[in-house]
Amino acid sequence: MKVTAQLNNIRIAPRKSRLVARLVKGMNVSEALGQLDVNVKKTSSFMVKLILSAVANGENNFGLDKNNLYVYEVLVGEGPVMKRWMPKAFGRAGRILKRTSKIKLTLEERVEGKGRKTKEEMDKEKKKRLEDKKKQLKEMSEEKETKNEPKTGKTEKIESSKKVENSQKESKNKWGEKIFRRKSM
Repeated sequence: MKVTAQLNNIRIAPRKSRLVARLVKGMNVSEALGQLDVNVKKTSSFMVKLILSAVANGENNFGLDKNNLYVYEVLVGEGPVMKRWMPKAFGRAGRILKRTSKIKLTLEERVEGKGRKTKEEMDKEKKKRLEDKKKQLKEMSEEKETKNEPKTGKTEKIESSKKVENSQKESKNKWGEKIFRRKSM
């Protein structure tokens, strides 16, 4: 089964992006990620994100095993070109083309169906993730409610008096700064 991911409008020329694309073509996913970590090209960070995105698509949508995937194809196309002008001699202008690229990555299984999850397993994992997310949201809302509860008693009076004193000190300092501010000419 093939899994794809696409990245559009990268501000790198396609000619430079193809160098990195040819490097990882045909490699296993783990090898490709290792190779890209070592690579110095600017495109390599974008390719890492793209490969991880395609792997996530395969695992979550189709239940594929990431250890069984390899980079089947990487297509680098030309995106929109930004046109700029540079002043030249005798009132002329030279055109500058700032090129962008589109990358389409396709992953495929080495051995068809190896380590693939069934539909029931995927549904169970999805339900479990949703329940965990609901629990986290509930805990976060409870924490916010406890933080926002008003304080009562002596501590509140003490804190309010401290705030008044601090605001008075700050206003005095600002008044002094305004009068004695130096102006250079």
